[in-house]
Amino acid sequence: MVRLTRQLEHLFRFVGKLSAVPERPEPDQPRSPALRADEHGPALRADAERNRSRIIHAARAVFAEKGLDAPLNEVARRAGVGIATLFRRFPARDDLITATFAGKMTAYAGAIDDALADPDPWHGFCAYVGQVCSMQAEDRGFTDVLTVTFPTAKGFEADRNRAAAGFAELIDRAKAAGKLREDFAHQDLVLALMANAGVVNGTGQAAPDAWRRLVAYLLQAFAADAARPLPPPPSEGQMYRALLRLQPKDD
Repeated sequence: MVRLTRQLEHLFRFVGKLSAVPERPEPDQPRSPALRADEHGPALRADAERNRSRIIHAARAVFAEKGLDAPLNEVARRAGVGIATLFRRFPARDDLITATFAGKMTAYAGAIDDALADPDPWHGFCAYVGQVCSMQAEDRGFTDVLTVTFPTAKGFEADRNRAAAGFAELIDRAKAAGKLREDFAHQDLVLALMANAGVVNGTGQAAPDAWRRLVAYLLQAFAADAARPLPPPPSEGQMYRALLRLQPKDD
């Protein structure tokens, strides 16, 4: 159990699309520490706080539409501020991402608590997978956030690790109940999220509910009574090396 939990935490940190390379601040841009979502410093001046809120609101919309690679110039434009103002508040792209999605990451961690509270482990497992895939479908930006690590955002990562530990326990319970196939590996959830992200991004508004059919197929395949021999899952190292190829390049 402890080993599986640690493997999940490691895999959730590195699997998925790696975060985008931060855009360079302007030459005269101050390099003060980031205002992170999990830090509590002195209250910002009223105008600075308004700018920060406008930037986060704009980032939420831009990332949802275009993903985490979206140009930060577009975020600044929609927020009605200059790019220098954006970088004063958020010196790196990761700072803006974690501030934007802090609430959703907390909800993501809360979903595993609901699943573990279900007296039927299999129902809880299916509900959890469905809910997380639904969160992906609702927000393209969060699709990437689920599998990117942000080591400087302690609260953000604490939520992710709590979800990973809870899912390890949920796997054990569902297998003990005889409902989840015995060869289900924690890598299979990540593969499912990657597949779902591909369907969500590929179908877009043309077929916005197509992901539901994919998830239904996957859940049926995960059931113990549908189990047939499968190839072995990819190792953590293989997953990591494959996903390194997706790392965004410098412009």
